[in-house]
Amino acid sequence: MPVCPLDFRYGREDMKAIFEEENRLQRLLDVEAALASAHAEVGNIRQEHADTLTRTASTKYVKLSRVREIDAQINHEMTAVIRALSEQSGESGKFVHLGATSNDILDTAAALQLRDALDLLEQDVAALKRTFAAKARENRDTIMIGRTHGQYALPITFGLKMANYALEMHRHEERLKECRPRILVGKMSGAVGTGAGLGPKALDIQKTVMEHLKLGVEEGPTQIVDRDRYVELTAVLANIATSIEKFATEVRNLQRGEIGEISEPFDDAVQVGSSTMAHKRNPVTAENICGLARIVRGFMVPAMESAVLWHERDLTNSSAERFTIPHSFVLLDDVITKTDRMFSELVLNRERMEENLRRAGSVIMAESVMMALVSKGMGRQEAHELIRRCCMDAQKACEDFRSHLMSNEKVSGMMTDSELDSALDPRSYLGSAGETIDNVLRIVS
Repeated sequence: MPVCPLDFRYGREDMKAIFEEENRLQRLLDVEAALASAHAEVGNIRQEHADTLTRTASTKYVKLSRVREIDAQINHEMTAVIRALSEQSGESGKFVHLGATSNDILDTAAALQLRDALDLLEQDVAALKRTFAAKARENRDTIMIGRTHGQYALPITFGLKMANYALEMHRHEERLKECRPRILVGKMSGAVGTGAGLGPKALDIQKTVMEHLKLGVEEGPTQIVDRDRYVELTAVLANIATSIEKFATEVRNLQRGEIGEISEPFDDAVQVGSSTMAHKRNPVTAENICGLARIVRGFMVPAMESAVLWHERDLTNSSAERFTIPHSFVLLDDVITKTDRMFSELVLNRERMEENLRRAGSVIMAESVMMALVSKGMGRQEAHELIRRCCMDAQKACEDFRSHLMSNEKVSGMMTDSELDSALDPRSYLGSAGETIDNVLRIVS
């Protein structure tokens, strides 16, 4: 009976397949085959034995059911794999796992899975970056009110918001690439990292195995690949999840009824917003993204705890990592692809953006007026205090900000009507927003 929601509700099959039990078994067998080939290359075993082990190291021969059966008897997963492979390999079976310890196989196989998962995740990140870039280009001049502290601030463009998101994903793309050499490493150095069981050519064997598998080498192993590498990986994934939640939170906020500037796609023909309130168009996708992103971030603590092991290793990390690593990747892949679909089909209400800009009133152009006064020769601090008082008085008296400004002798003495109108025009105070968008698009393309 399925218990984990990954089994029946969340996650894409492509990413789940990487961490599926049978694929994991195949990766373990791949490492065993590479080890046998390395032994043959350095002359420890005959090539014919390596060839046999390479052929039989496949789930076509080594069945998951048999591994489970042996594991149930002996309570040791890796030994169960070794015995199941040996059973299929005849005389060559006596050379399975020669000189290795369990984590030589487990950690190296995990690196193979991580490589596949990172490949897929990088595709996700690149696709979302392209979506944001397209939205930025499309909405380069779509004006709206910017908000700080949840309050009206200054005019911006929706394109600038999307350009910032594209650049954030570009940085995540770089982080994923930069961490790969530190994450995608394996080891073949025995029980405490000395390689004693592998003989005098231990380092050659390790190097050859990793070359076969196209992985880096854990240069300073204990019994395991050091877990600071996994902490870094989890931190990168958590960082991406944080950005994803930020993007989805913006959709949730701007979809609120009193704002209504954007909304996630909603299928009017069949989609149900509420079981009782038939009018509802809830941002359920954005909320789902936020909830799952928090789970990904939550794996930071067990990832760090799993790096604190006794001496050359203990087993406390193993059970935790069976949850943290697959779930982090499956959930992050899920929320990135959902975010991509959501923004690709995002509904923009440009009329509402203009309406909210008008509703904010001319008072949002206070900084623009202040800077105009400074350009006329007034000191910045004096101009700020003057405009601040005008703003407070106008808002308290519920008066038009422009009228209140023109009734002020200092303002009217320094600015003409047309100059004030220009200073109060939101479109005249977008600064370098367009140029910034263009620069970002060049960076992320």
